Amino acid sequence: MFGVTILGNNSAIPAYDRHPTAQIVTLNEQLFLVDCGEGTQMQLSKYKIRRSRINHIFISHLHGDHYFGLPGLITGMGLLYREHDLHLYAPLPLKEILDSQLKAADTRLPFTLHFHALEKEGIIADEEKFSVACFPVYHRIECWGFIIREKKKPRKIDKDKVVLYDIPPVFYDHLKNGEDYTTQSGEVIKNEWVTLPGIPSRSYAYCADTIYAEKLACKVQNVNILYHETTYLKDLTERAASRFHSTTVQAAKIAQLANAKKLLIGHFSSKYEKLDEFLIEAQQEFPNAELAVEGVTYII
Repeated sequence: MFGVTILGNNSAIPAYDRHPTAQIVTLNEQLFLVDCGEGTQMQLSKYKIRRSRINHIFISHLHGDHYFGLPGLITGMGLLYREHDLHLYAPLPLKEILDSQLKAADTRLPFTLHFHALEKEGIIADEEKFSVACFPVYHRIECWGFIIREKKKPRKIDKDKVVLYDIPPVFYDHLKNGEDYTTQSGEVIKNEWVTLPGIPSRSYAYCADTIYAEKLACKVQNVNILYHETTYLKDLTERAASRFHSTTVQAAKIAQLANAKKLLIGHFSSKYEKLDEFLIEAQQEFPNAELAVEGVTYII
């Protein structure tokens, strides 16, 4: 399963039972936490998400609504006797903040916390079944977006054909990776003769707080789901620009330019109690848009 669960969809201030930004991305057995606003621990408990399965945390930037829940979450993991490693990817100043808090409380974590500073665009986590890349977005302070991609072998074995051509099972992984097979007599069995196209890999892109910037679309081309902040409705375009945020229409335009399959919008300003108009405006520009609703899992 590949999906994103919304834990928090509001901007700076909790309001109307909406919480600051936090998301869980599930990729089979892996759980990734993307941003960790105030109240994230409570939301994890509410939606029965096992924090012990979170091994990678990504923090986009150091405005409080995106990381104030992190110190409590990390120390809580320690109180729950976590022993396996935790990887944290964030702007470098967060390391000093966390170190200071842990030192002031004389807290010794029972697990190893690996801090990975976000310094340049590119792959930041690369494992057998997934990769994660970061890219800069355009906010008032240093801020990063993330793309989580699953890895799949590009080809599927055609069982009847591999038997017909007498290809040994030990070579099947090579076939899945697109290689041809050469028999002992030197005959080349073309890969496409014995394999079928694999299921395309899926991807999720998270555009954190950012002003409208069309060049972001180049970073998130063809993703299955694009999350893009929509702090304001379109009538407050000037306010959005002055505060380095985006509107509904602007997020929809980025989704169009990126050829995204689906758009999720969130990071709603607390000035809005009702969110219906956000969806209406976004769908007028990009029909396959949805509100990022807390507690809902969007399947990729």
